[in-house]
Amino acid sequence: MGFWETVKELLGGARRPIDCVQVEITTRCAGRCRYCPHTLLAKRWRSADLSWEAFTRLWPLLRKAGRVHLQGWGEPLLHPDFFQMTALARKAGCAVSTTTCGSGMNADLAERLVASGIDIIGFSLTGTDAASNAARAGIAFETVCAAIEQLQQVRRARQGVHLEIHIAYLMLASSMEAVAGLPALMQRLGVHAAVVSTLDYLPTPHLAADGFACHETEKLTRAKALLAAAADEARRLGIALHYALPDPAAPGTRCRENPQRTLFIGVDGGMSPCTRTQVPLTGDDPLRRVFGNIHDQEPLAVWESPAWRDFRQALADGRPDPCCQACAKRFET
Repeated sequence: MGFWETVKELLGGARRPIDCVQVEITTRCAGRCRYCPHTLLAKRWRSADLSWEAFTRLWPLLRKAGRVHLQGWGEPLLHPDFFQMTALARKAGCAVSTTTCGSGMNADLAERLVASGIDIIGFSLTGTDAASNAARAGIAFETVCAAIEQLQQVRRARQGVHLEIHIAYLMLASSMEAVAGLPALMQRLGVHAAVVSTLDYLPTPHLAADGFACHETEKLTRAKALLAAAADEARRLGIALHYALPDPAAPGTRCRENPQRTLFIGVDGGMSPCTRTQVPLTGDDPLRRVFGNIHDQEPLAVWESPAWRDFRQALADGRPDPCCQACAKRFET
């Protein structure tokens, strides 16, 4: 039934009501990134995998979604059912994407990724050379570049024109100048696009120096100039480079995560607005917002529940939930 429903949608030009369902299929990761709660809050971290059985319960939700993004707070390619999950999401008529740290890439994995039908694979970086990428401890810059090159080699050999390779670039304030080298790096690696984000989740207060807040006008001015120049250079090279920064003049009634049309499924089955509101930690977390769980509730009914509708409407009305009030993504433009 899923196939013919998808055909009817395509022929009718109908847009699905949900843009993206982000699914955290594992919280396991070999990285030791210095800004990640997996490293900084290691004693409270819960390492786990989402079961295949739980993933299949998402089918009604996937039939309403345009895209499934398989990634959360862990390394998705560690999950033994990654390709089975990809296949089910595609059967539901969804585009499928993922973000990886790049470790563990080999010829066999590259072949399977190209053959899977995934249309976007992002590789995480915080810099454009080994020094500026040092914040991603445990995952060498050269390892990521080699992984991209190997995947590119297989993609070209198999004529995998459906697959785009992206860079998911986290710009830290302490090394913001490194972004100037991003267009050249993208061109060297044959990367199709880059999405530059900033640090919005701060596991510990000392990380505020690496983030960008609305009141930090001097820091924002420097970052804006660097990003605009990088985007101009990327455009000259025929490459897409997307970015956003907090704008002090923004009303704060929208969010770059687009919670009106996207949602996040945590590794334990919890349903939340975004990754920031469901970090896999033991103990209390004031930012945690879970509206239901796929293990014992119908996922689509949870998404359409009055509580979640009220959450979305409150943001649009300028009455954001406390978990959103200090988030820079509300002001990014």
